[in-house]
Amino acid sequence: MVKVERILFPCDFTDNSLKVLPYVLSLAEKYNSEVYLLYVDDLYAWGGNFIPHPSLTALQKESLEAARKAMDRVCEERLQGCPNFQRKVVSGDPVSEIVKEIEAEGINMVVMGTHGRRGLEERIFGSVAENVVKKSPVPVLVINPHKVK
Repeated sequence: MVKVERILFPCDFTDNSLKVLPYVLSLAEKYNSEVYLLYVDDLYAWGGNFIPHPSLTALQKESLEAARKAMDRVCEERLQGCPNFQRKVVSGDPVSEIVKEIEAEGINMVVMGTHGRRGLEERIFGSVAENVVKKSPVPVLVINPHKVK
C-alpha cells in the first residue's frame, strides 16, 4: 500500500490556490497525513527588480511579513479541522524552494493548483506547476482550480 505521510501544499494565497485546499485536507484525512503548507515569496516574479524602491531588503522584509499574516489567516480560517500541519514562508524561486522542501521534509506527495498568481486562463498549465511536475522526486497531484466548484 502506498504511504502518504506528508503532503506538501504550495500555496500563493490566491483564490485559485485556496480552491485546491479541500482536496489536500481530504487526502490528509484519508491517509492520516501531515500537511505542509509552503509559501514562496518570489519578489522578482512581478518585476520587482525593475521598480524603483528604497531598499530591496526592506521590500523583502515587508513582503515576507505580509505573507506570514496571510499564512496565519489561512491556517485560522481553513485548517481548523486539520490537526496535523506545518507551515513555512520562504523567499526564492518557487520551483527550487518547493523541490528543496520535498527533500528536506521527506514529502511523499505534492498537491497544487495548475494556475496560481502567474497563471493565465488560456494556458493549460502554469509554469510553476509544470516545472514542479518535471523536477519533483515524488508524485504531484495538480488540480485545475477553474474546474473546481
